[in-house]
Amino acid sequence: MRTLIVIPAFNEQESISNLTREVIEYGYDYLIINDCSTDNTAKILDENHFNHLDLPVNLGLAGVTRAGFMYAHDHNYDCVLCIDGDGQHPPVFMSNLIKEIENGYDYVVGSRFIEKKKPFSMRMLGSRLLCFLIKIKTGKSVTDPTSGMRALGKKVIERFDESMNFYAEPDAMCYLLHRGYSVKEIQVDMKEREGGISYFANPFKSIYFMLCEILSIIFIQ
Repeated sequence: MRTLIVIPAFNEQESISNLTREVIEYGYDYLIINDCSTDNTAKILDENHFNHLDLPVNLGLAGVTRAGFMYAHDHNYDCVLCIDGDGQHPPVFMSNLIKEIENGYDYVVGSRFIEKKKPFSMRMLGSRLLCFLIKIKTGKSVTDPTSGMRALGKKVIERFDESMNFYAEPDAMCYLLHRGYSVKEIQVDMKEREGGISYFANPFKSIYFMLCEILSIIFIQ
């Protein structure tokens, strides 16, 4: 099964080199998508001759991942696996997700909370709300709707290449569950960012993200 690892990157100069070298060790094809980084990310990618695409404008995470899905579809890949460029998603778990695609699942998500209890925090309160809304809309229970570590089978790659009217991971999961695609979560462990600043460090961006997701899940997906 031909598999492509898609790595979105925005200002990931502190982590992208080590992460990419670790991914390369596993032997999968990979594509780093540089979303108009303003730090030294582009320079690092060029100097190390890493396989990458430099976007002409900043698209944000949903746009970047769709670019990866389009690339995978155009190059006839059977599976796409997304991992963040900040080093939070250990490549050691990649084969676990890919194996489930090989077993016939359409969409596999690396979850932090299948075997571990979800902590109580404002961010996890938002996660619980999204889980509840997805349950109401689809009748299916999920544990980690915001996880960016996910694998897509060929049917989902083709669907997302044609149209991806999703803001982020939770409404993409809701869309697939609602339309009968086979979705599975498997346990993974995640690390803290190796550097840079998280999108969710800004409380206004976090609130905006939640509002977009809630509206999308309730009224669109």
